[in-house]
Amino acid sequence: MPITLPENLPAFDILSQEGVMVMSPSRAQSQEIRPIRIALLNLMPKKIQTENQFARLIGATPLQIDFQLIRMSDHVTRNTAAEHMEEFYRPFSEVLASGEKFDGLIITGAPIEQIDFETVDYWDELTQVFDWTQSHVFSTFGVCWGGMAMAYYFHGTPKHLLDHKAFGCFRHRNEAPASPYLRGFSDDLLIPVSRWTEMKRPELEAAGMTTLIHSDETGPCLVEDRARRALYIFNHLEYDSGTLKEEYDRDVASGKPINVPANYYPEDDPRQMPLNRWKSHAHLLYGNWINEIYQGTPYDMAEIGR
Repeated sequence: MPITLPENLPAFDILSQEGVMVMSPSRAQSQEIRPIRIALLNLMPKKIQTENQFARLIGATPLQIDFQLIRMSDHVTRNTAAEHMEEFYRPFSEVLASGEKFDGLIITGAPIEQIDFETVDYWDELTQVFDWTQSHVFSTFGVCWGGMAMAYYFHGTPKHLLDHKAFGCFRHRNEAPASPYLRGFSDDLLIPVSRWTEMKRPELEAAGMTTLIHSDETGPCLVEDRARRALYIFNHLEYDSGTLKEEYDRDVASGKPINVPANYYPEDDPRQMPLNRWKSHAHLLYGNWINEIYQGTPYDMAEIGR
């Protein structure tokens, strides 16, 4: 949450430059408060697990959040009960027809990154979602494949297939300490990674995007697309402590070739319980994103996108 300080107080400029959320008294007095509407477009097979991960993070702020769940209209999931989908999810076609607007939208990843974007069975509708965000969503957060898909659609930035899966917890560097999205971040942090593709930093930045977090081992992680009011994160700060373990155990049980996730188990021994060393940064990132929405979104939601 912001701190209110007189604009002529030296601390106002100093803290602003450091990335601290500062607000003038006149702005504070003019603010009207309403619930922040955030939707989750859930493309992951395990819907309930993914719901829990993101709800846990966006529900940790002191703001009131109206959380909505959205699905692709015609795509049928095989991993979540139809009753759950019917009761809690709205098809995007219904949301589109309603004309309603949102302060924030999270678009998750999907385990389809090794196929071309255009061959995904719901690609046409997903591009409708991307276009819709520009007029009906104040800020969009694309996660893993979801972020890559947005960067590709809006900027033509290609994804590149890796010769082996980037899998484990990797050191990342804070490239933009003054960014409001990285308030409270360490200079160096560990982030879970699980993907077969990557995007190249020079190609992203040539298209006008800004790299906020980067890894020498796995490339760009968090990218700001200011022109589209969007963030793209290609890795998984939202993961629970055991998510990488579940992926590893599943692949081992099915006989798929898979490396032990790097820097995840103590002494890289899968017989031991993994350690969670990213949770605090996950809460910081999503809390900062919501606070940026809170600072900038119009009180009258009809004004979003105008």
